Formats: sequence, structure tokens, C-alpha cells
Amino acid sequence: MVQWRDSKVTRNGVELTVRTWSEDKSPSVVLIHGYPDANHVWEKVAERLSQDFKVVAYDVRGAGQSSVPKGRAAYKLRELRNDLHAVLDATCPGEKVHLVAHDWGSIQTWESVTDPGAEERIASYTTLSGPCLDHVGQWMKGNLKQNPVAVLNQLAHSWYIMAFQLPLLAPTLWKAGLAKAWPRVLERTENLHTEASPSQLKDGVHGIELYRANMLPRLMMPRERFTKVPVQLLVAQQDNYVRPNMLEDLPRWTDRLWRRELDTGHWGPLLQHPDTTAGWVREFIQHIEGAPASASLKRAEVNTDRQSATDSSQPGTGSYASTKHP
Repeated sequence: MVQWRDSKVTRNGVELTVRTWSEDKSPSVVLIHGYPDANHVWEKVAERLSQDFKVVAYDVRGAGQSSVPKGRAAYKLRELRNDLHAVLDATCPGEKVHLVAHDWGSIQTWESVTDPGAEERIASYTTLSGPCLDHVGQWMKGNLKQNPVAVLNQLAHSWYIMAFQLPLLAPTLWKAGLAKAWPRVLERTENLHTEASPSQLKDGVHGIELYRANMLPRLMMPRERFTKVPVQLLVAQQDNYVRPNMLEDLPRWTDRLWRRELDTGHWGPLLQHPDTTAGWVREFIQHIEGAPASASLKRAEVNTDRQSATDSSQPGTGSYASTKHP
């Protein structure tokens, strides 16, 4: 097993706990976890990637061993973006890095990836089960008339987002026993066998502010967010929360895009298929760093034509030739 070390990065009074593997290697890969997780969710993938790269994972604000900021505004996307860049500056100074993110980690990382000039700091981005909220808002607006069934289907799978807006419901459930029961919930709903996290109650309660601070403003008033950063999209086909249809418009917002699919649930790429996930991430990064693309990576590249997608009345004009894995 590759050795790791923990450190702290502090920004504006918020202390972020950072775990680093293989500090003597390069390039650097930074992993960002989602909700209601902490950086430990990346352990299997991180150990595999650390055979070839320096790997960094951190607990986002309010989760794991990181400190809990005060006030809902402290969880806005701009704060999460600035946390990420503070971690990059502390652990990978002066280096272009490769980002890999899951769930809310992916949602918040899109904020950095779509910033103007992001390609100067970010070499590549692999996103799992976490779309850009602005892209989702644009997708919903474009499909309300043309494909309302797809929008309704996604809303049905996103019922918990509205529940999280209620003042007391979600925190009360976590405190009433959901934190202890969480491994059993994942076993029933995702067929996952996991151990309870010592920070699960904290992760569940405070992470709700991510939804309350960001979801409705971005979905109701979506911005146009493009990126020149090469993007690899890993799609969990059986995801109970992020339906594949919601990702169909991504060619509109990217210059270079690769799409690969796994027949698994929301956490499956990290916990059930770490070999496949780490292998695809490794292959993508090595190609971006200059290695020839493998046959499977060539098949996964999407024919993106952002201008025609923007001008077209039909959403999702990119041509998908994705790589699938059982």
C-alpha cells in the first residue's frame, strides 16, 4: 500500500484537511469528494492512481476533518472554488493539475473549470455524477417544451433537493439515526458494502448547506459557462440521482470531450469499480500529457461542435461514441 500523509490548508479561517499520496511523483491529480462523503471515499481509486501520479484529496469545508464555517453564504460555489485553488497552491504550486471529482465535488469543480483562463491552471477534468448547475439549468430550459418527459424524470430522481430546502427535515433525519444507518441505506439502495464513517453525522448535516446556498439560484438563473479544459465524462448508467439524459448537452459547453459509461450506480465508479475508474483516469491523463490515445479512448472522444450546438434548436448535438463497461 502506498503511504500517505495528512496536512492542513487554511483559507479565511477555514481549515481544510488534505491527504497526499506519492509526493515524489508527477503530474498531480486532485480528487474532490461529494455529499455526504469525505475524502476517504476516494481511497481505492487514490491508491491505484498513486502508482503513477502524485495524488491529493481533501475534505471540503464542513466535511470530514475540515472545519465548519458559519453561515450559508460560506458554502456558495465561489467559496468552494477558492478552497480548491488554495489546496492547489499549497500542494501543487506552479503546476498544471488534473482534477477528478464526484457528485457535489464535481458540481463545485465545474465552477473552476469554467472560469475564464482555467486551462492555464487545470490540465484536465474528469467528472463523475456531478454536472455543472448552470448547464443543468440551461438543459432544463431547452427541454421543457421539446422533451418534458426527460425533465420530469430528472426532477423525480432529484426529489431530495427540494426536501433539503426545508429548514429542519434533513438535519433532523441525520441526527435521528440516518448517520448510523447510512451504510445499511447504501447496501439496500446501491448494493454497496461500506463501513460507517466517524464523520458521517457532520458530513450529512453541514453538507446540506451546499444545496441550500447554490441549487435554486443556479437552476433558476443559469449562466453560460464554457470551458477549454479537456473534459472526461464518466457516466454511471444506473445512477439514481443524476440521470444520463441530463448530461446530453455537455458538448455544447466543451471544446474537447470524452464520454465513457459504467453500468453501475451513483457510488459504483469509486467503490465497486475502482480499477476501471482509475484505469480510465490514468489513460486520459497520460494522453493529455502527450501519450498516444488508446483505441478505447479514441472511441470515447465526442465530436463536439459548440457553435452548431449553440445555434441549434435541438439540444445535445454532439455525436457520442462512448466507451462502455459492464
